[in-house]
Amino acid sequence: MAGKRTFFGTDGIRGTANMAPMTVDIAQTLGQAAGLYFCRQSETGRQHRHTIIVGKDTRLSGYMIECALVSGFLSAGVDVVLLGPLPTPAVAFLTRSLRADLGVMISASHNPFTDNGIKLFGPDGFKLSDAVEAEIEALMAEDLSGQLASPAAIGRASRLNDAAGRYIESVKSSFPRGLRLDGLKIVLDCAHGSAYRVAPVALWELGAEVITLGASPDGLNINDGVGSTHPEALCAAVREHKADCGIALDGDADRVLIVNERGEIVDGDQILALIATLWQRLGCLKGTEIVATVMSNMGLEAYLATQGLSLYRTAVGDRYVVERMRQTGGNLGGEQSGHMVLSDYATTGDGLLAALQVLAALVETGKKASELCQLFTPYPQRLQNVPYQEVNPMTHPDLKEIVQWAEEQLAGKGRLLLRASGTEPLIRVMVEAQDKALVDMVVERVSAYIRTLTTA
Repeated sequence: MAGKRTFFGTDGIRGTANMAPMTVDIAQTLGQAAGLYFCRQSETGRQHRHTIIVGKDTRLSGYMIECALVSGFLSAGVDVVLLGPLPTPAVAFLTRSLRADLGVMISASHNPFTDNGIKLFGPDGFKLSDAVEAEIEALMAEDLSGQLASPAAIGRASRLNDAAGRYIESVKSSFPRGLRLDGLKIVLDCAHGSAYRVAPVALWELGAEVITLGASPDGLNINDGVGSTHPEALCAAVREHKADCGIALDGDADRVLIVNERGEIVDGDQILALIATLWQRLGCLKGTEIVATVMSNMGLEAYLATQGLSLYRTAVGDRYVVERMRQTGGNLGGEQSGHMVLSDYATTGDGLLAALQVLAALVETGKKASELCQLFTPYPQRLQNVPYQEVNPMTHPDLKEIVQWAEEQLAGKGRLLLRASGTEPLIRVMVEAQDKALVDMVVERVSAYIRTLTTA
C-alpha cells in the first residue's frame, strides 16, 4: 500500500524554483519514477512504445525543470513529445488525443515566476488520484538504478510542432455551430503566460476584435500585475477601449475571470450560474447538481435553488470538483477563483473554453455582459488569515468550542469555514451571511480565539 504523499499537494508538486522540491534532482527522479510506473504492456502482449507528453508555461525555470524531467523519462525507456508553452488544459487534451501514457504540465499556475510546479495527467486526461501520486512517491524513494532502461532501450525525444493548432481547433469546436463573434470587441489578458499565443488566435478566428494584454512573456513577468489574480489593468482597458467585455486568464490558463463592459469583475460563481442557466435552457445540462467548492458563495446556492438546481461543495481544488462530477455524471463544476470544468469538452479546468461559453451567451441573447453575468447578489463574505508558528490550531481540542459558538450564531443565516493553508502556516477563517455585521462579528471573535490557541 502506498504511503503518505510528501511532494504532491492539492495540485501536483509546487515550490520555489531551484529549491526543494522544485530542484533538478527531484524532477529527474520524478521523471524516472513516473516513467517506470506508467510503462506497461499492451493487452495483446506486443511491446508498447510508451510515450509521455510535456508542456509548460512561460517561466524561466521551465527550461530547467523540463530538461530534468525529460532526462528522467528517457532513462526509464519512455519516449517524450515536447509541446512547448501551452495551457494546462491543452496538455490534458493532447494526452488523450495522442494516446500518451502520461501528460505533464510544468507550471505554478497563478504564482509568481519564482515558483514552478509539475502537474501529471493520466492516459484518460484526468489529473492523477491521490493514491497514484502516493505510489509514484514511493517509487521515488527507492533505488531505481536497477530498473532503468538498457542503452538500446533509452527513450527518444521529439517536438509536436502543431500542438497549438490542435488545441485551438478543439476549443473552437465547443463554440455553438453557426455563431460567430463578429462585432464583439474583447480585451484579453493572457497573464504573460501559456495562452499568450493560442487564446488571441482562437478569439480572432471566431471573428472577435481582440485587444491583448499580458501577451509578451519574458520568463520573469508571468502573473506580474496581470491575469486573473491582478485584473485591475484589464478593468481599466475595458473601459478605455469601450469593449464589450474582458477576459482574464492565469499563468497556465486553467482559470478565468470575466470583466463586464463597465469594468466590473465577474468571478467564477457568477460564471457557473450563467453557464448552468444557459445549459439548462438548451437541455444540455446533465442532472440537476452543480459542483463547486467550500469557497463558493451562498448566493450561488440560493440562486441555483430557484432554478431547480442544487450545489454540491467539495474541498478546495478543481481535481476534487472533477472527482465528484465523475462520480455523479454531472458535466458542470468550478471554483469561485475561476476554474471552470466543462466535462463535455475537457477533463480539467479550462479558462478559454469557459470564456467561449460566456461569449456565446452574449451573442445569442444580445444582452450586455453587466446584465447577463450578474444573476445573483453574493452574500457578504469575509476571509481572514490567522498565522501560527508551531502547533496547528486546527488540531487543538478546544477549537470545537468556538466552532460550536459560531455555528449557533450563524444557524440558518450563514456559514463558517476553517481550513489550514496548504502552503503557509495560516488558518483561513471564512464567514458569510446575509448580514454583514454578523459576518464581521463572527470573523473577529473566531480569529481572536484561534490566536489564543496559538499562544497557549
